[in-house]
Amino acid sequence: MEIESANFTNQCLIAMPAMADPRFAHALTYVIKHDDEGAVGLVVNKPLQLPLSKLLSEISTNLVAPLRNPALPVLFGGPVNTEMGFVLHREKGDWNSTLPISEEICVTSSRDILDAIAQGQGPDDYLVVLGYAGWSAGQLEEEMAANAWLTCPVDNDLLFNLPFEQRWEAGIHKLGIDPVFLASEAGHA
Repeated sequence: MEIESANFTNQCLIAMPAMADPRFAHALTYVIKHDDEGAVGLVVNKPLQLPLSKLLSEISTNLVAPLRNPALPVLFGGPVNTEMGFVLHREKGDWNSTLPISEEICVTSSRDILDAIAQGQGPDDYLVVLGYAGWSAGQLEEEMAANAWLTCPVDNDLLFNLPFEQRWEAGIHKLGIDPVFLASEAGHA
């Protein structure tokens, strides 16, 4: 498949070892939108020093029920609009601004999902991220051609279950590649 005609929505981007931008070094980024206008993704393996419980208390959401994992960190979703939050989750639910990415995965940008999580009524599997990664029209395709990213299929374990520090390597293993053998530069014949 040609890179120009590929649609990477609902795929993971795996940063190559030579990624020049330190914000994306060893990043695993889930693409939530890719079309002729550009692409949007959420980095899913870079925890911030901000537990979800603290974020919920800072935005005045009343914690009615204890969080399943109170130490769950908020993630760095990307360098664009770092004050903007997203919840990547499985169950569709009935929240105000939910965009289905696939039959199983959605992203919600409205605060009502955080209120539901705080009240013990949110989705079972979710990630809270601040910011996003964005590419203008054709930019992601150019970066792919320049050997900046690999792509791999997404699965629930990769997004929601694996420890954050294992996700990048797990994405590479999904391709049947040992990360030790990844070249840091593109070869040209």
